[in-house]
Amino acid sequence: MRVALFVTCLVDLMRPRIGFAAIDLLEAAGCEVVVPEKQTCCGQPAFNSGDRASAAALAKKTIAEFESYDYLVAPSGSCADQIRTEYPGLLADDPDWHGRAVALAARVYELTDFLVNVAKLETVPGDYAGEITYHDSCTGLRSLGIKAQPRALLAKLPGVKIKEMNGAEECCGFGGTFSVKFGDVSAAIAERKCGNIQAAGTGAVVGGDLGCLLNIEGKLRRMGDEQTQVLHIAEILAGGK
Repeated sequence: MRVALFVTCLVDLMRPRIGFAAIDLLEAAGCEVVVPEKQTCCGQPAFNSGDRASAAALAKKTIAEFESYDYLVAPSGSCADQIRTEYPGLLADDPDWHGRAVALAARVYELTDFLVNVAKLETVPGDYAGEITYHDSCTGLRSLGIKAQPRALLAKLPGVKIKEMNGAEECCGFGGTFSVKFGDVSAAIAERKCGNIQAAGTGAVVGGDLGCLLNIEGKLRRMGDEQTQVLHIAEILAGGK
């Protein structure tokens, strides 16, 4: 099957190795992976800020670039949700684009969901060993049902032990534009999340959305924690390839 990787803005700009790790995992699952070169933003920041015109323009651009592939896969629950859940409503007043949005939405997956439920990946190439705790990102968890999938994949690494933190399903305080509009509230939520991470006593916190992970890492470092690794699940599963 031909899979188009939606890299996401944050991965492209802040931690490209996550994109390469996602490619390694998709190829390990037997997929032909294509990375459309002209892809940009899914439009979520504009959508969340009320700029529907810009969000719709970016939605149309994304649909045109990805609709010819068997699947669109993103290493981010929030971006996958924007394309799968929001595009059809955003383009509801345009019959042609609405139909194209619906057709693409049916083939959009977050990375771990795709690897478990579509590609049915049996083994992963990574060799990480150690105790980790897992942060469940809000949108992936509540809109896409991403909970068991990453843990099932981590269970394929014999050297990994998951220690669940208190409040694993609670927000990290990022929330995209929320962290900009409500900085004090966001910081307090992040501090609570990071306290739970530290209490778990593991060497790393792992998650599936880089926005959350950057927020968590920044707060941990400001709290004086220079030891806890903050890793995307694709990095753990793919290893140092």
